[in-house]
Amino acid sequence: MSSDRTLLSSLLSTLSIVVLMALALLLAACTPSDDDTIKGGEDPQLTDGTNTPDGTPDGDTTGGNDGTITTVDTRTEDPLAPEAEEDALAFTGSHITPGRDDAAAPVAQLMTRQAAGGYNNSFAPPPEPYPHPLPVTDRENYEDSEPGRFLLVNESPVSTFSADVDTASYANMRRMLEDGRLPQRGALRTEELVNYFSYDYSYPENREAPFEPTVWVTPTPWNDGTQLMHIGIRGFDDVEAEKPLLNLVFLIDVSGSMGSTDKLPLVQQSLRLLVNEMRPEDRISLVVYAGRSAVELEPTEARHRGRILRAIDRLTSGGSTAGAEGLRTAYQLAEENFEAARVNRVILASDGDFNVGISNPDAMRDFVTQKRETGIYLSVLGFGSGNYNDVMGQRLAQAGNGNASYIDSISEARKVLVDEMRATLFPIANDVKFQIEFNPAQVAEYRLVGYETRMLNREDFNNDEVDAGDMGAGHTVTAIYEIVPVGSDATHYEPLRYGEEATNAGSGEELAFLRMRYKLPGEDDSNLIERPIMADEALHSMDAASDDARFAAAVAAFGQHLRHDPYLPDYTMEDIIALAQSGRGDDDFGYRAEFVQLLRLAQSLEGGRPSKS
Repeated sequence: MSSDRTLLSSLLSTLSIVVLMALALLLAACTPSDDDTIKGGEDPQLTDGTNTPDGTPDGDTTGGNDGTITTVDTRTEDPLAPEAEEDALAFTGSHITPGRDDAAAPVAQLMTRQAAGGYNNSFAPPPEPYPHPLPVTDRENYEDSEPGRFLLVNESPVSTFSADVDTASYANMRRMLEDGRLPQRGALRTEELVNYFSYDYSYPENREAPFEPTVWVTPTPWNDGTQLMHIGIRGFDDVEAEKPLLNLVFLIDVSGSMGSTDKLPLVQQSLRLLVNEMRPEDRISLVVYAGRSAVELEPTEARHRGRILRAIDRLTSGGSTAGAEGLRTAYQLAEENFEAARVNRVILASDGDFNVGISNPDAMRDFVTQKRETGIYLSVLGFGSGNYNDVMGQRLAQAGNGNASYIDSISEARKVLVDEMRATLFPIANDVKFQIEFNPAQVAEYRLVGYETRMLNREDFNNDEVDAGDMGAGHTVTAIYEIVPVGSDATHYEPLRYGEEATNAGSGEELAFLRMRYKLPGEDDSNLIERPIMADEALHSMDAASDDARFAAAVAAFGQHLRHDPYLPDYTMEDIIALAQSGRGDDDFGYRAEFVQLLRLAQSLEGGRPSKS
C-alpha cells in the first residue's frame, strides 16, 4: 500500500510538471516575436480589422495596451525640419500622451492577432479604430483699434494721416465670410476695404506731380444731418513708358504651418502667374525658410522660365519657422545683386507664424526699417488661416516701404500679381501724407472713417523724417470724412457755457483746406500739394453723386457695420446692399458684383441677430 501511494504521488508530480510546461508553452505562443510586428507596406490592419484612416499604410504600426494604435513615421526626414524629439507621441483615443514603453502590452497583442484571425479577445474592451482628430485652434493675430471719434473743429481743426494702399483686410474679410463666419473687429480696416476698388479720379499729367486730388462732398446715407467728404488720388502710370527692370527676391515660408492647400501650394500657383508676366531681363530669386533658411534659386533672369518653374515646383513644407534668419538671407541676396536702375524688392510669402529667432513684431519691424535705407523695399503676401499673423504682415510692409496683400485664392493672386502688377511692384511716391484743416465757420465736427492705425501727429506732416505710406503706379487711395455742418442738429457735443466763439481766419466759402506731401523715389525732400475744398462743391442728394461716390460710401458703411462702430444706428444691411447696387457702374472684372454677394452672405450669417452697428 505504501508503495502504491508513492507511485501515485510520483505520477501526480509528473502530471503537474507537464501541465505547468504546457501552460508555459501556451503563454510563450501568445507573445509575438519581433518578426510578428506589422510592417508598413503590408496592408496593416487596425484593431477592428480596418485599414489606416486614409485606407493606405502609413509607417510601422503596433498596438497599444489600451486598444489604440501607435504609428511611427518611416518617411524620409525633411532636411529643413527640426530634429525629432526624444519622446514619440502615442495617440490614445481622444488625446495625445508622451511616448510609452508599454506600447506592445499583451492585451493589445492578443487583439491584434484576433484581428488577423487569431485569439479570442472577448474579455478585452472594444478599441477605438483610430484617434479622434484634434480640435483646430484659431491663433490668428490681429491688432484691434477703437473707431475714430467725432472731433470738435474749434478744438482740433487739423487732421493728419498716412496714405494706405494695402488691401489685405478686404481679401481676408472675404475669406472669413466664405468660410461661414463673421470677421472679428481687429481683422477689419475700413480704409482697406474701400481701397480694394479702383475709382475714376483725376489723372495726373506727369510723374513729377504723380497725383491730383479729387474731392466729392455728398449727403451721408446713414445720417441726414451730416455730409461725407471724399478725398481721392490716383497714382501716375505711363503705360507706354518702359518700366525699370525687376530684381525680386521671394522669401517663402516652407515651415510645417504652410502645408495646407491654401498656403504653400497657393504660393506656388501665385509665383507661376507672376513669372509668366515678367520680361526676359527681369530677375527673380527664391529664398526659403523653415527651421533654417536656404537659397533655393540664385538670381535668375526670367528668360530661363523652365529653370525657375522647376525650382518653384520643388518647394515642400516642414519644420519650424525661422523668419528672422530668412529675412537676413533674403536681404543679403538682394544687396549682393542690387542695381540702382532696377526695382529691388523682397517679397515675403507667409502666414506670418514666426516662432524661431526674432519673432517680436517690433524687433522685426526695426530690422526692416534699417534695411529700407539701402533702397530695397519689402512687400508682404499673406496666406492661409488658423495661424495667420496679420500684425506681423502689416508692420513689416509699412516699415519696408511696401504694401500688404492677402491671397485667399488664385483669382486674388491674379489681381495682385498680374492685373495690378504695376501698382504692386513699381513705386511712384514715398511717404505720402494727408492733412486737412477744417473751417470752423462751416464745419462743427468731423471724423475720419477708418485709418485708425495710420494717424499722424500734426507736426509729423512737415517732418520728412517721419515715415508714411507709399504708392505704386496706378494705385488709388480714398479717404472719407463724415462732417457735421455748422447749425446741424446732428452734433455730438453740448456748446460750452463759457467758451468763446471761434474766429474764422479763412474764407467762409471754404469747407476745408487740403494739403498733401510726398517724396519721389530716391529723394529725401518732400513736395507739397494744396487745394481748397469749397462749400459749393457739396451735392444735395446721393442720387446726384457719381457711381463711384455711392459705391465707396456703401463699402465704408459695410466696414463700419461689421466692426460694430457706433455711428450707423439705424442703417441696415438692406440699406447698404441697395446703395452698393446703385453704385456698381462699370465693373469690368466683376469685383463690385462680388462685393454685393458678400453683403448678402454677411446678412445671412448675421441671421436674426440684432444689429450692433
